[in-house]
Amino acid sequence: GISVAIEANLEPWPESWDITSLSHSPLLKNPFQDIHTEYYRTIQQHCHHRDINKSSGVKIVHTSVHGVGHAFVQSAFKAFDLRPPYAVEEQKDPDPEFPTVKYPNPEEGKGVLTLSFALAEREGATVVLANDPDADRLAVAEQQKGGQWRVFSGNELGALLGWWVYQCWKQTNPDQSTVKSVYMLASTVSSKILRAIALKEGFHFEETLTGFKWMGNRARELLDQNKIVLFAYEEAIGYMCGSAVLDKDGVSAAAIAGEMTSYLAAKNITLSQQLTAVYEEYGYHITKNSYFICHDQAVIRAMFDRLRHYGNQEDVSYPSQCGGVAITAVRDLTTGYDSSQADNKAVLPSSTSSQMITFSFSNGGVATMRTSGTEPKIKYYTELCAAPGNSDAKGLQKELDDLVNAIVEDFFQPQKNNLLSKPE
Repeated sequence: GISVAIEANLEPWPESWDITSLSHSPLLKNPFQDIHTEYYRTIQQHCHHRDINKSSGVKIVHTSVHGVGHAFVQSAFKAFDLRPPYAVEEQKDPDPEFPTVKYPNPEEGKGVLTLSFALAEREGATVVLANDPDADRLAVAEQQKGGQWRVFSGNELGALLGWWVYQCWKQTNPDQSTVKSVYMLASTVSSKILRAIALKEGFHFEETLTGFKWMGNRARELLDQNKIVLFAYEEAIGYMCGSAVLDKDGVSAAAIAGEMTSYLAAKNITLSQQLTAVYEEYGYHITKNSYFICHDQAVIRAMFDRLRHYGNQEDVSYPSQCGGVAITAVRDLTTGYDSSQADNKAVLPSSTSSQMITFSFSNGGVATMRTSGTEPKIKYYTELCAAPGNSDAKGLQKELDDLVNAIVEDFFQPQKNNLLSKPE
């Protein structure tokens, strides 16, 4: 019905052009400047190392990928007294044609950042920040020894920002008795690294469904209970640093990432080194995410129904192992089932209109398969969570790779031949 109404009203109504009565209306107000001033005043509460920022020689490149972020990120860096980032000239102004990139999404990785890397190498910058076109998400890349660039995954950047935001809070709140009022949030398909940090440091961690409406609404509930919400994130490079904006915000996240970079550089620590330190202290969390493309809803339903009746067509019977690794818990947010709960009922909201099953494994692995709400995709998110002290990153990666291969082979069969896989 909405589409029909749009099609029937493509041409503006003649009276729409008459704005003479509006220009002098007392109801007409442009709030931009007031909001602009208040926003930057508010995010400055997350600036904790202004002296280091002022003296830092760190060079950072920023790209808005033909979107709206350029001016706002420049202002955010100024609010933090950070050295202005070098802007990728070809991409700093909004352009709906996105002429320099195949996909205007920094989540796609290095292909979107080619011009950023070139500018960084010309200027001697070691870090690249990238917003998506509407500037609500943030990607970060860092030049490694040898000159190659590392683009941090959404989960890796979530680990860094979560660690940083908590360290800053702890520094300004020496009375640790209030830590029990502190919360961090993440979507259920994101890394469990914040849970590991919370367990060791004594604050609370909660999962929500995917999408920032869930994290924002839960944050609002916690704030109404006089709790402190320090950080929330989703693996799709969306970050909510603090509670001033109850949504993902790539502008404040860029300034906070800039300050974190400057602080670490003053101690001769790179972002990659700090990420390793986080994993060594709280446990390595290795992730591997991808998807299958499928346009046939019947095939999708058959695949998920097979998992719910694994080896038993009559009764609900989920798999008990995969690739020789025992499954210790199953949560099905399509049916509302959760074997880890005493009553087998899921705590998170469930919906029969979408498919989503999570398996927990005895080796610390977690795998979630779900359908996309906007694309013809079956997405899978996997993670291996190691205990602190296990620093065999290569061994853990192989263990996760083997588990993912088994999941694809066992759980996506026999429908796999009807799916189109996206290569890694």
